[in-house]
Amino acid sequence: MKIKITTKELKSDFAKEVEERSGIDVKKCYQCGKCTAGCPVAYEMDYMPNQIIRFVQLGLRREALTSRTIWLCASCITCTTRCPKEVKIAELMDVLREMALEEGVANPMEKDITTFHEAFLNSVKKHGRISECGMLMEFKRKRPKAALKSALQDLADGSQLMMKGKLSLAPHDIKGKDSIKRIFEKLG
Repeated sequence: MKIKITTKELKSDFAKEVEERSGIDVKKCYQCGKCTAGCPVAYEMDYMPNQIIRFVQLGLRREALTSRTIWLCASCITCTTRCPKEVKIAELMDVLREMALEEGVANPMEKDITTFHEAFLNSVKKHGRISECGMLMEFKRKRPKAALKSALQDLADGSQLMMKGKLSLAPHDIKGKDSIKRIFEKLG
């Protein structure tokens, strides 16, 4: 696959912007590929983790932010632990996801993932922790096709989890949830 790089991209401040937002120095990456070799979901990605880092290094904003890879990253941190230069790749993927959402350029093939991501964050913002039922209801309300496909399975799994005391219909707020709310407000 060929990607055309122009001088405009090479002169862009994308890498600097990502570094400021994440605190991660992507220039440290020398493309050894250990992150990609250890990634458990690399087989599903359109670009490998080391390629995403290279896109950031080269200023290829569109390629990085519209990739499926940033949404498929499981944030398992295998890449980060394997990196000989200690580049925090999983955290980098988080920042790229947020930037893609802010700019409205998230990969349309990953609409379920982006909707789930937003529902997850909304639940944490509201309760200070995840409220599984509330989060899933928000997700299913926004993605009715996904909801219809899995409704029966959700009922079966959900009822078993409730009987074992692992799932509650009512959300449980944490102490200090106002602190969490302030973090979200500060971050925008």
